[in-house]
Amino acid sequence: MINNIPEFLYHLLIEQYGENLTNTIIEGYSQKRPVTLRANTLKTSIEYIRTVFDNLHFTYKEVSWYQDALIMENLSEEQIKNLDIYKNGEIYLQSLSSMIPPLVLSPKENENILDMAAAPGGKTTQMLALSQNQAFITACEKNKIRAERLQYNLNKQGANRVNVMIKDARQLDDFFSFDKILLDAPCSGSGTISIFDKKLESTFTEDLVNRSSKVQYDLLNKAITLLKPGQEMVYSTCSILSKENEQILQKFLDLKLIEILPIDISVFTDVILLPTSIQGTLCICPSQLYEGFFVAKLRKLTK
Repeated sequence: MINNIPEFLYHLLIEQYGENLTNTIIEGYSQKRPVTLRANTLKTSIEYIRTVFDNLHFTYKEVSWYQDALIMENLSEEQIKNLDIYKNGEIYLQSLSSMIPPLVLSPKENENILDMAAAPGGKTTQMLALSQNQAFITACEKNKIRAERLQYNLNKQGANRVNVMIKDARQLDDFFSFDKILLDAPCSGSGTISIFDKKLESTFTEDLVNRSSKVQYDLLNKAITLLKPGQEMVYSTCSILSKENEQILQKFLDLKLIEILPIDISVFTDVILLPTSIQGTLCICPSQLYEGFFVAKLRKLTK
């Protein structure tokens, strides 16, 4: 271990970001983030949720780039989970970083959308809410227990225009085609680790990064096949390593199968951004408010 993170990860970060940014990232790994949530507009409004918190004298901050999100102050998850608005599915606990990919994808009514790795369902329900409950979403989850959790959350959130498939998205038939795809790919989680995790050295390994990048490549390859020509998708991970992000994308850019649609980073005013090797992509640095996250918006090129 170096600076409380696995030695190989430290060297990867130094190679990719240099010493100063690596120290900033490690500082981010040491942060205890506040509880963040979004109003589930499938069932209620942010105005109502604010009123509930105001009446309870709970203090919160708003999020400049997302009107439905709140940062709770001095409250634990358990305190939130005891509230009726949580039990009724009127709010959803979700990290701020993970709210960004659905916003970038911008689902619209009547669009046929694929969520390739959907459990536990936060982004799935968010996408349906963003479409005013008018999109049609296919949500894939290969693990049966996780798929059951996904279905439970969808039911609780009132997301009734979602079809759950207990299937590895890599195995979907190629006759499917979608207007938009969210690939929030399984990853090493290098953006979300904590230096206080006593098992970190044994659970966060080089093999995990290598296995993750192989799965990511296969999933993106399938996503491009299933996406209609000229249509858009979002690729995201909670990793900040180029091996799981830019290096995956670059293989398909070189084949001229996709192009990058630049993300407007100016709206994310309080986000510390890390440099990326592909212009127009977004890499969030771990910080007091944000988990490390990578987001890219892609368009499938017509042949």
